[in-house]
Amino acid sequence: MFVLVVGAGRVGSAVAKLLLEEGHEVSVLDEDPEAIQLLNQGSELSWEERGGRFTVGTALEIDALIEAGIEQADAFVASTDGDNTNLVVAQIARRRFNIERMVVRVLDPHRAKWYSEQGLQTVCPTQTAIELMHAAVQGQIRFEGVSG
Repeated sequence: MFVLVVGAGRVGSAVAKLLLEEGHEVSVLDEDPEAIQLLNQGSELSWEERGGRFTVGTALEIDALIEAGIEQADAFVASTDGDNTNLVVAQIARRRFNIERMVVRVLDPHRAKWYSEQGLQTVCPTQTAIELMHAAVQGQIRFEGVSG
């Protein structure tokens, strides 16, 4: 499977590395040329030497998405630090490039819920943190050896 990951921060780079390790073809698009450092961490080989692709460009620009391989993508991950960017790029990926398998990080719980109801697969780390912290305070779960 060919996966395009937009955003090479902590989340995007970690997902990209996991997918590459599983044998998928992975291309990462980020506007910061230094973002490739997170993809290189933890390995003696560079991201490209391990078979990954890295493109510098803005996700909201069609040319950058095409250069990163969106036309070949079987799956799409939007994980920039901006909800608006993630949501707009996901809509472009779905409508213009017909990518059906996609996951979008949305930090605002209300927006994540609304977009999820519209059929977009969203992950909301804010909502997850709220639920876990609430459950921990209620004594429903306990974290062993986890620091944060």
